[in-house]
Amino acid sequence: MIFHMAAKRGPKNSITDQHKAAMAEGRVEGRVVREYLEALRNSKGKPGRKRTPDSVARRMQAIDGEMQGANPVRELELIQERFDLEAELAGMETKVDPKSIEIGFTKVAGSYSKRKGISYAAWRAVGVEPAVLKKAGISRAD
Repeated sequence: MIFHMAAKRGPKNSITDQHKAAMAEGRVEGRVVREYLEALRNSKGKPGRKRTPDSVARRMQAIDGEMQGANPVRELELIQERFDLEAELAGMETKVDPKSIEIGFTKVAGSYSKRKGISYAAWRAVGVEPAVLKKAGISRAD
């Protein structure tokens, strides 16, 4: 029986300090862009009547009344609705205004856009305003 020894691999190429710095910069840019786009999305609101903390609280009180005498399946549904309303209420309190993080976005969006190949049209499609793109140095030609 002949056994073959696995060939030894050479040392892995180490990552240079310059490459590590570029990766760290990319992570920071990605985080800033993601936070801005999430704030932009969350500030748009949903179609239909706008809910307020008071209207959510009123619905939670109504759920308490409906729970009395509800069958087990309906009780389960009401409990889930209460959890959803509690999460919605918490979200109302922690909304981030896109304007508050716009400065950070405009600082990194240009280099992020070039590195990732993101066009002006793509930024516009997700709702970034032309004035913000202009501040970031992203033009229609990009």
